[in-house]
Amino acid sequence: MADEPFSFTKDGFLAKASKKSPMLWRMIVLVFAMVCGVYIFSVCLKQIGIGTASTFYSIQVADQPCPEPTVESSERHYIHYPKPTTYSRAECRCNPVRFFAILSMQRSGSGWFETLLNSHINISSNGEIFSNKVRRSNITAIEDTLDRIYNLDWFSSASKNECTAAVGLKWMLNQGVMRNHEEIVDYFKRRGVSAIFLFRRNLLRRMISLLANSYDQNAKLINGTHKSHVHSPHEAAILAKYKPTINATLLIPQLKEVEDVSNKALRFFKDTRHTVLYYEDIIKNRTKLVEVQEFLRVPVRELKSRQVKIHRGSLSGQVENWDDIRKALNGTPYETLLNTDYQI
Repeated sequence: MADEPFSFTKDGFLAKASKKSPMLWRMIVLVFAMVCGVYIFSVCLKQIGIGTASTFYSIQVADQPCPEPTVESSERHYIHYPKPTTYSRAECRCNPVRFFAILSMQRSGSGWFETLLNSHINISSNGEIFSNKVRRSNITAIEDTLDRIYNLDWFSSASKNECTAAVGLKWMLNQGVMRNHEEIVDYFKRRGVSAIFLFRRNLLRRMISLLANSYDQNAKLINGTHKSHVHSPHEAAILAKYKPTINATLLIPQLKEVEDVSNKALRFFKDTRHTVLYYEDIIKNRTKLVEVQEFLRVPVRELKSRQVKIHRGSLSGQVENWDDIRKALNGTPYETLLNTDYQI
């Protein structure tokens, strides 16, 4: 019996200890778990927040539409935001782009005119692309080529790429334009392409230039190289030495044929957005270049070209059989072509 109080006390102590110890440990574990949970939750929250912000930002950059242009509703069809497949327009992606095509005939000043346009920092005219017969072999090839140009995926020495505001090409009427005019007119209307017609008033001057250029293709008068355009007075003087002989019998039918082609082209494209320019008018009045820039809706700047005119002065000194030509044209609707229409 003497041992019972001790035994009772020991058992009571062990029982109390066993009851308090689990509670204490549970509290410690619970507090620890809560601290860890709060920490992990805060870390995860930060990571989710950063990821969400980053994701939102990238989506915003990729998908945010460009603002509506502040132009008349009739103009909106001619404003484009190309998305090249070969590069990114980056900060210029919302710079609107106008599509154009210079429609002309050989030796009408189109090469000179295009260099003037390309001196503008925001204009890219990519040259005589359809001189390549494969590209104009059928309407599918033509449209595929045009799509690349107007999507800013065509690269040439004139390409301004990212920040281009007007992009186009030089296209001769005999390079598939007249043969496929219905489909091309439809394409221009559908894609919002503006046409710039460039003709020459004095078709006799054009004929002289055409014959001289054809001669040089074989003769290669400048260091054995054919040059359709030159950049120095010395080279121009060398080419101007050649004086072609024009068939006076065929002269009027040939002039009429050229006139008919230009009139047909204007008739075919009359329902497209277009403007008509003449080489002589640009030479005599440089404000015509301001009108072109306004037509393309680009900032007006001074346009320059390095090209030098080859045939200067009076027509009588540029052909071999001037008397025959004068007799053939006197008294006809083409008599006015005999007069010098400008001096350079």
